[in-house]
Amino acid sequence: MFTAQLKQQVEPIIESIYQDGFIQGMINGDLSKEAVVHYLKADYLYLNEFAKIYSLLIPKLNDEEGIKFLLEQIDFVMNGEVKAHYTLANYVQRDYKEIIQGGEWYPASDHYIKHMYFNAYRFSDAAFTICAMAPCPYVYQQLALKMKERHDFTDNPFKDWVDFYAVEMKPLMDHLDGWVDIFAATASEAERKVLSNNFKESCIHEKRFFDMAYTQQTWESVVD
Repeated sequence: MFTAQLKQQVEPIIESIYQDGFIQGMINGDLSKEAVVHYLKADYLYLNEFAKIYSLLIPKLNDEEGIKFLLEQIDFVMNGEVKAHYTLANYVQRDYKEIIQGGEWYPASDHYIKHMYFNAYRFSDAAFTICAMAPCPYVYQQLALKMKERHDFTDNPFKDWVDFYAVEMKPLMDHLDGWVDIFAATASEAERKVLSNNFKESCIHEKRFFDMAYTQQTWESVVD
């Protein structure tokens, strides 16, 4: 299937994210609290926009099931995924709502969300945008599965975060994969190339997002 091929192609990217400082800090249980706060400030804004992009896909659909699915995902992004955020807020011992009041757009997160918005407005079929969005849950799922497979998280402060993403992303990915595979089956070679590029580019954006938090990237630091 088309999505299975995409996942094979991006595996080296996901493994490199796993080896980077942010995930290794979670594995070791010593990730800097400043990096976690930086991540939460950015990811809170990112998830809000992610939900809005889901809403942009609704007019592109004609089937009731697909529309219902998108509405459910909007609710999950806004109300379900916050559980993982609270785990991180507990780690830094700060109130989550107080942290996100200082939410900011940093270069890496800004570029990433605009990549998805571009596809939502550029293409009439939702599959193009889905291929730009799917790496977000997929990368988190794969990182969490690697972490659980390779390490014992019994006493790790990030255990609930890992458990959440190892389990909760599967139903979503099954639906998104089927969606894209159906479209790709009759798509032209040029269209499949766009789908593929969107998926790969978003995996790279995920790598930059984690690194953005780990290095506490700002607009000024990019210039420096």
